[in-house]
Amino acid sequence: MKVNKHIPIVALLLFAVSAFAQPSERRTSKSQYISKWKEEAIYQMHKYGIPASITLAQGILESAHGNSELAKYGNNHFGIKCHNWSGPSMFKDDDHTDDCFRVYDSASESFRDHSDFLRKRGRYEFLFELRSNDYKGWAKGLKKAGYATNPKYAHLLIALIEKHELHQYDKVKGLPKTPPALLAISGQIKREPNKHRVGIHENKIKYIVVSSGDTFWKIAKEFDMGLWQLYKYNDLSKTDLLKDGDLIFLQPKRRRARSKKCRIRNGDTLRSLSQEHGLKLKYLCKKNNLEYGSELKVGTFLSLK
Repeated sequence: MKVNKHIPIVALLLFAVSAFAQPSERRTSKSQYISKWKEEAIYQMHKYGIPASITLAQGILESAHGNSELAKYGNNHFGIKCHNWSGPSMFKDDDHTDDCFRVYDSASESFRDHSDFLRKRGRYEFLFELRSNDYKGWAKGLKKAGYATNPKYAHLLIALIEKHELHQYDKVKGLPKTPPALLAISGQIKREPNKHRVGIHENKIKYIVVSSGDTFWKIAKEFDMGLWQLYKYNDLSKTDLLKDGDLIFLQPKRRRARSKKCRIRNGDTLRSLSQEHGLKLKYLCKKNNLEYGSELKVGTFLSLK
């Protein structure tokens, strides 16, 4: 190295030490990321029905396990772009130059928005018909629905899940003992308790029972859902009214019931049987070659599978 005679040799030595001895920025490992966010993923699974393994694998992949610029400076762990977003944002080259990405107050808020993003967009609706432990179906479905452009996206998610055994978190029955904070920036936010007790139908669908004073709007607000979801999941329209004791599903009904068939009783309708057995109305009609609104004959049987 050529030494400038006007610079003292001691200063050059100090410069050399500082130039080559700076500690590199500490990176989060995959195991650290999983340990930090597994409870949040489990919480999201119980609230929204998205497998915890899928949430964790997407977080690892989309955020480089917490080390990407979006994750570090925007708390965005899932690469969610602005899409009608009115909050803060940051721009980064992705599919296009200067793509707009959402910025969150905390990473926990990013996890919540990821669940909300999947739940409220129609193209992902079919995923919620899958079992909450069907991580392979979810991975392939996310690719099919266009979550990412990488043709190997499903394979990458499945490989992460199996390598790090993330599917073990899909089997956790209860919520974490210490619920994760939604907004870490200002401390934990207190969650308002739900008015309704959530039950699990025999066909493995979350539901509530309507009580006095309930409206579609109140239920949607309580469970952070869209009105369209309540109508669609329960084969209802805006003109329908709620009655005490009605069963309202919070998730889509299934394409088949647990029982093979049912006997028609006095007062039964196609919709009431659809609700009773957790079977989508259109599939109940299709399985029995019936039109919606068809009159049912008491004592005869309907196929449910």
